[in-house]
Amino acid sequence: MPNYDLITILGPTASGKTPFAAMLAYELDTEIISADSRQIYKGMDLGTGKDIAEYTVKGKQIPYHLIDIATPGYKYNVFEYQRDFLKAYENIKAKNKQPILCGGTGLYLEAVLKGYKLIPVPENQELRNSLADKNLEDLTAILKKYKALHNSTDVDTVKRAIRAIEIEEYYASNEISNREFPLLHSLVIGLDIERELRREKITSRLNQRLDGGMINEIKGLLAQGIKPEDLIYYGLEYKYLTLYVTKQLTYEEMFIQLETAIHQFAKRQMTWFRGMERRGLKIHWIRASSPMEEKIEEVKKLI
Repeated sequence: MPNYDLITILGPTASGKTPFAAMLAYELDTEIISADSRQIYKGMDLGTGKDIAEYTVKGKQIPYHLIDIATPGYKYNVFEYQRDFLKAYENIKAKNKQPILCGGTGLYLEAVLKGYKLIPVPENQELRNSLADKNLEDLTAILKKYKALHNSTDVDTVKRAIRAIEIEEYYASNEISNREFPLLHSLVIGLDIERELRREKITSRLNQRLDGGMINEIKGLLAQGIKPEDLIYYGLEYKYLTLYVTKQLTYEEMFIQLETAIHQFAKRQMTWFRGMERRGLKIHWIRASSPMEEKIEEVKKLI
């Protein structure tokens, strides 16, 4: 397979990325690198949808990377993701195998596929102290002085907004030298799932995870000493279930708000992927609902 350095599988939540990538890895005798910003955390299993069992195909364990590599509460970032991706990528290539990158975190995917040149930004305690009494509206206004806000990710929470300001202030105050990242030639496969089917699968999967012990997972993380606000930082299941466990939402309120948030998240993922296409990345879209054999054959033809 000389034409590509990498195969990338992307798609919105509930599109079936993991089982598809695992089957493809089985067929190609290779390994998977995860591109999921929450599956990196140990113990955050049901809420992030790790579905580790799906990495076993026909009795064979498919090796995977960048899952369970950080402690809950730690603020892992895209700079660290690029660093850790490269280690995993080079490890797989050294075995003369073609890595498969699989996930739905658009920023992580694009940082690899477009070769973002990033630098680590240290904490600025003095700046943080000066922003400590600001509310989210104030912080949003401050951040807008540095850059145009193309999405709401940076201002989801006070902590995120302060970190975004910290990063922009660092860039404004320091001469930034580019950090080299190799430009990889990837075949990019997108799983296109019909909107109604996606909605059905999201709701079904949410019920399964709640029945499977997701609330106990949250209680266990809190019992380990992780602060509620740190779990809320991770969003979606961790945000709404923490609010439920800490009695800030009823079960019904939690379920309705969480279900709505996951549907909105899936839409934002698709918006990001379409943006990647507009920024010049070629994505070969295939129907998520097609039989597994058909999807595998479609990719093999593209390879």
